[in-house]
Amino acid sequence: MTPAPGGAGNTPSTSPSQGNNGGNGASDEVTWTGGGGGGGAGAAGTNATFGGTTNGGIGAASSITGSSVYYAGGGGGTVDNGGVGTGGSGGGGNGGRPSGTNGTANLGGGGGGCGTAGQGGSGGKGVVILSVPTANYSATSTGSPTITTSGSNTILKFTGSGTYTA
Repeated sequence: MTPAPGGAGNTPSTSPSQGNNGGNGASDEVTWTGGGGGGGAGAAGTNATFGGTTNGGIGAASSITGSSVYYAGGGGGTVDNGGVGTGGSGGGGNGGRPSGTNGTANLGGGGGGCGTAGQGGSGGKGVVILSVPTANYSATSTGSPTITTSGSNTILKFTGSGTYTA
């Protein structure tokens, strides 16, 4: 069994980037195989190595809410004869045996990989955050956004469906 290369990030190429490459899988084709870590918004996932771990790439930090928070971390992989990788900062799920863990909800992290028999974790759902100058804030929204202020801005954080009308 020949492991596949890591998936390509930022395809098609855009600015800002849509993410980074996943790490490559590896195997001796007899006794062990391993999956690479998932790419995160801020860094690529690590490659699988004999006896090693395959960590997910770090997510990207955003301070739109007034505090620095990482989003979109890559999921960790698993090497059969090694360790399980940790998910990248930003909600990436950890690799595991027999199953990987899910990415963190509302951070958009990837799910963790699993060993040869099991199931990978699911990716965490994303979030939509709007920052509106408080002087221009209309207070017209649907759904249940969390509404806070940071400096001279009103922040709307949607973790489910909803709308904002300016």
